[in-house]
Amino acid sequence: MIVETGHYALVLALALALAQFAIPFAGARLNDTALMGVARPAALAQFFFVALSYGALTYAHVTSDFSLLNVIENSHSLKPFIYKISGVWGNHEGSMLLWVLVLSLCGALIALFSASMSERLRADALAVQGLLGAAFLLFILLTSNPFARVAPAPWEGRDLNPILQDPGLAIHPPLLYVGYVGFSIVFSFAAAALIGGRIDAAWARVVRPWTLFAWTALTLGIAMGSYWAYYTLGWGGFWFWDPVENASLMPWIAGTALLHSAAVMEKREALKVWTIFLSILAFSLSLLGTFLVRSGVLTSVHAFASDPDRGVFILAILVFFIGGALALFAARAASLPIGGLFAPISREGALVVNNLLLSACCATVVIGTLYPLALEALTGEKISVGAPFFNTVLIPIFLPLALLMPIGQMLAWKRGDLKAALQRLRVAFLVGVLAAAALGASYGAPFLSVATGGIAVYLVVGALSDLALRVFARASSARAVFARLRGLPLSVFGTSVAHAGVGLALLGLAATGWGVETIVAMKPLTFYDIGPYQIGIESISPRQGPNYAETYAVMAVRKDGATLAKIEPAKRFYPARRMARTEAGIVTLGLGQVYAAIGESHEDGTIDARLYWKPLVTLIWIGALVMAFGGALSLADRRLRIGAARRAPAPALEPAE
Repeated sequence: MIVETGHYALVLALALALAQFAIPFAGARLNDTALMGVARPAALAQFFFVALSYGALTYAHVTSDFSLLNVIENSHSLKPFIYKISGVWGNHEGSMLLWVLVLSLCGALIALFSASMSERLRADALAVQGLLGAAFLLFILLTSNPFARVAPAPWEGRDLNPILQDPGLAIHPPLLYVGYVGFSIVFSFAAAALIGGRIDAAWARVVRPWTLFAWTALTLGIAMGSYWAYYTLGWGGFWFWDPVENASLMPWIAGTALLHSAAVMEKREALKVWTIFLSILAFSLSLLGTFLVRSGVLTSVHAFASDPDRGVFILAILVFFIGGALALFAARAASLPIGGLFAPISREGALVVNNLLLSACCATVVIGTLYPLALEALTGEKISVGAPFFNTVLIPIFLPLALLMPIGQMLAWKRGDLKAALQRLRVAFLVGVLAAAALGASYGAPFLSVATGGIAVYLVVGALSDLALRVFARASSARAVFARLRGLPLSVFGTSVAHAGVGLALLGLAATGWGVETIVAMKPLTFYDIGPYQIGIESISPRQGPNYAETYAVMAVRKDGATLAKIEPAKRFYPARRMARTEAGIVTLGLGQVYAAIGESHEDGTIDARLYWKPLVTLIWIGALVMAFGGALSLADRRLRIGAARRAPAPALEPAE
C-alpha cells in the first residue's frame, strides 16, 4: 500500500506542477492577484507529494521489499543500513526521483522566501519551476517508474553496485543535485525577468543568494565526489577528466562567473545581458550533464543509464527549455538598457576580465567533453580527450586568473588605482616568491609545480590582505580594529575566504607534480620506499563483511625506522553481484597522504600493490571546503538574503561586492 501511495503521489505532483505553471502564468498576464497567489501553495503542495513519493521508495529499500523491481536490482537484505538509504539514489530511477525532489524543494524555497520580491516576478518564476517539474515528473512516470512491481517477488535482491557502497555516496549525490538543480532557481528568475521585461539591480539582489546557495552546494558535491573517486576506485586519482566529471564542472564554472557578474549588475546595473545569459547557461549545463549521464551516450563508472529512449526524452526536455530560454533571450536582449558605466581599471573591469577567463575555461571543458561524442556520432571515429588536452589549454588560462584575483579585490568600484592596488599586494608578491623558492628547494622540479605553488600562496595571502587592510589600515587602537571588524559585511569575509580557498586548492593541485607512484609485487615483512616513507606488509588475512568477503593486508608506514601508522587496503568480493572492488588504505601525514591499493596474490606469497606518496594532496579538498565556507559566509550576509544591510557600528573602508 505504501508503494502504491508513492506512485499516486507522483501523479498528484504532476497535476500540481501543471497547475503551478498554468494558473500563475495566466494570472501574471491578466494581472490577477488571486491567480498569481496560487503559485505558492501549489509549489509547497508539489514538494509535499514528491517528498511523500520519495519517502515511500526509501521505505521499500529499507524494508527490503523485493516485490519492487527497483529494490530487487539495487538492494540486498544483508546490505548495511546506510547503503539501503543511499541505494535509493544509487540507480537511474531513484536518482531521477531525488532530482525531482530537489527541484520541487527549490520551488518550495522560492515560495517560502520570496516576501521581498514583486508578486509578478514570483508568479512567473514559480510558473517556470512548475513547468520544469512537470517535464521531469512526466519523464519519470513514462520512462523511469521507480515503483514498478514484479510478481512473484524473489527472496533476495541483486545488491547495489559495489563501487557505490561507500559513505561518500551518502553525501556526494545529494549535494551535487542541490547544486545542479539549485541553478534552476536562477534559470527561472532569468526566464521570469525576460518574460516580464524588467531586469534591474533589484533582480540581481534576488538572484545572488540563490546563485551562492547552488554554487556552495555544487562546490561541496564536486569535492566529495572527487575524494570518493580518489579512494574508492583504487586509481589514486581525484580527477580524470571523465565526461561525467566534466558535466559537474561545467555548471560550476558558469555559476562562478555568474556570481561575479551578478555583483557588477547589483552594484552598477551593468552587464545585464551577460548576467541573464549566464543565468540561463548555468542551468542549461546542468541539464546537459543530466543528459550525458542518463542518455547512454557515455560509458562511465559514473553513468546511471544506457537506455536510448530515455536519452531521447531528456534530449527533448533539454532542447525545449534551453532552446526556449535562448529564444526568449534573443528576443529581449536588444531591448535591455546598457546600465552603469565604469572605467576599465576598476572592480567592475576586473570582474569582466574574470568572466572572460572563466568563460574560456568553461568553453574548453564543453568542447573537450562534447567533441569526441559529436565526432563519433557523425563519423563513427572514436577519440579520447583527456588530461593532456585540458591541462595544456586550461593552465595558461587559470594561472593568469589566479594572479588577477587579488588585484581585482584591491580595486575600487567605478574607477580604481592599479598602482595603489599593486602596492598593497607587495607583501603577497614577496611571500609568493619566497614560497616558490622554498617549494623548489624542498621538492625540486617540475618548474610548473614550483611556479603554480608560488602563485597559490600569493593568492591566499593576497585574498587575506584585502581583509587585513580593511580592518587594520590606519586603525589607532584595538577598539577601532574591533569596531571595523564588526562593521564589515559578512560578504567581505566570504569573498576573501573563498578566494583563499581557491589558493589552497591550487597549491594542492601544484603538489601533484611532486608525488611518487610505484607498482610492486610486495613480499610480507619487506619494506619499500615511497617518497620519504617506507611501507611494508605485516600480514594478509581474509575477513567476512555483511554482504562481501575480503582479503585485507595490514601495512605499516615507517619513517627513519619508526612506525607512524598502519593501514588496511583490501580486495572485496560481492557474491550477489559477482563483482570485486578495491578498498584503498590511506593515511594522512601532515598535509600529504600515503596511499596503497592491493591487487592479485601470487603463489610465491607476493601481492601486487600500487603505492603512492602525495604531498600536500589534502589541500585540494581543504581548499574546496574553505571555498564553500566562504560562500556560506556570504550567504549569511543579511544584505544578500533580504537586500538590506544592518546598521554597522563603523563603516568599512570600502564597499564590498
